[in-house]
Amino acid sequence: MIFAWDFTENFMRPLARWGGFIFLILGIMWIIYAVYETKRRGSFKKRKVESWEFDITRFLKILTYLGILVGIFSMISGIGELILDEPPSVAYANNVGYEKNLFSAILLIVFGLFTLLKPMNDLPIASIVGLVVASAAAIITCLLIPDVLVEHIAIHFDPKWFFIILFIIILAVVAILVKFYIGGIMRISKILSWPPFAFIVAVVCLIQGILLLVIGISISGYF
Repeated sequence: MIFAWDFTENFMRPLARWGGFIFLILGIMWIIYAVYETKRRGSFKKRKVESWEFDITRFLKILTYLGILVGIFSMISGIGELILDEPPSVAYANNVGYEKNLFSAILLIVFGLFTLLKPMNDLPIASIVGLVVASAAAIITCLLIPDVLVEHIAIHFDPKWFFIILFIIILAVVAILVKFYIGGIMRISKILSWPPFAFIVAVVCLIQGILLLVIGISISGYF
């Protein structure tokens, strides 16, 4: 078909081959994170401003959404490199061979996940995710109730009020459960927001990216 589009061949495989370039993007992103977090905390190591005093600026919103996009691309690149056995750069392919670099693939996935989780501490994404999941669970549950049961309920109650009450109960229960699990993710996000950690990630990504693109080797060597 003319309009047939293969996700693996047209997107994942090329992205896997751009692993070295994505490392540079990750490095730049985390350098910006380190500088920004240092500025708004008032210190590189210690927090001098409480988190609830931080302003959600337009720059932070743009950086957040950009970080989510880069994180997703990074993870796809790492996964593609693993399952498709693709080299992370042309220089690496010419120097080592047309095969994956396991260390690069793992770093792309891990640092991509870090980049994806980082915004959880910047914007109220956790609350939005919890509300969406809870609403979806409530709607799906209401839709799955058999018509026979609805007719039986209608004998004793007004179905409209029954579904409203059921929706609210499911929404509240699921929202509480989601918030409980997202709490762990939020704690991870706070660690990722620590400037020294962001700086270390940035340095590793920049070095790895330069080595892959220019010399054709990995920090770890050839594996």
